[in-house]
Amino acid sequence: MSADALLKWKVQVLDCQQKVRETKPVQQATLFDIPPNHCDPDRIDPLQLQVRRRSPPWASLSFLRMPADSPGEACLYFIIDSAADLILYVGETCRSNKRWKGIHACKDYIASYQDLHYRYGMKTAVNITFWWDTPTDRRARQELELNLILKWRSPFNKENWERWGQPFS
Repeated sequence: MSADALLKWKVQVLDCQQKVRETKPVQQATLFDIPPNHCDPDRIDPLQLQVRRRSPPWASLSFLRMPADSPGEACLYFIIDSAADLILYVGETCRSNKRWKGIHACKDYIASYQDLHYRYGMKTAVNITFWWDTPTDRRARQELELNLILKWRSPFNKENWERWGQPFS
């Protein structure tokens, strides 16, 4: 992939995700005051997640090399390029400290993505963020994950490969 092709690809993904961010979700009217669902995908913006005390180190993906003293908790996680405000991948797990320790195809995409940026002298800052308030029920968590994958059109998720291709595989 050339530097121009990489830049064009990133701009297309960013434009798509910015439109999602700017578009207000349709609000359905109700007869009763129902409290909002905290697991509503329209209320979760991976780029706006706050650092929480029980979260692993946020500076980079270096926490992958740290020993896991516990299996962790159920969560959604997001691979983002903070330098470009891109959401690259959406995932879910019931074992936050162990999910990324083993084999995960997304690690290869991240490495290729970073290598290409390095080759062309382009700035990148790939990080991982977590959303801890996810359902502990596996099906509910996976449904929320899929809704977020489809909402943000995260390019490293296979559900969006037809749209973005697989330039980093």
